[in-house]
Amino acid sequence: WPWLRHVFADGGHAGPKLRDAMKGHGDWDIEIIKRSDTASGFEALPRRWVIERTFAWLGRSRRLAKDWEATTASSEAWLLIAHIRILVRRLARYHAPPVEL
Repeated sequence: WPWLRHVFADGGHAGPKLRDAMKGHGDWDIEIIKRSDTASGFEALPRRWVIERTFAWLGRSRRLAKDWEATTASSEAWLLIAHIRILVRRLARYHAPPVEL
């Protein structure tokens, strides 16, 4: 995605593994959305809804509901398939001819 410049990630992905995985794929700024250490109970986090919404969309795919894949490459392939499915459905919704009764 050449137009993508800013990536949001969950606090669980704060280590070097994410940066190493993204290295060589583009010049991206990575912003880790973390919960405050002093927070108790629920706290609304900025831009966290984007991450959660994306996980919810992907969670609708049966294959991604559980982590069944043995390799990272296989997991990435199924994520790509799930995203293609989401985009095709959106395109079909906006480009479908009107129904006449």
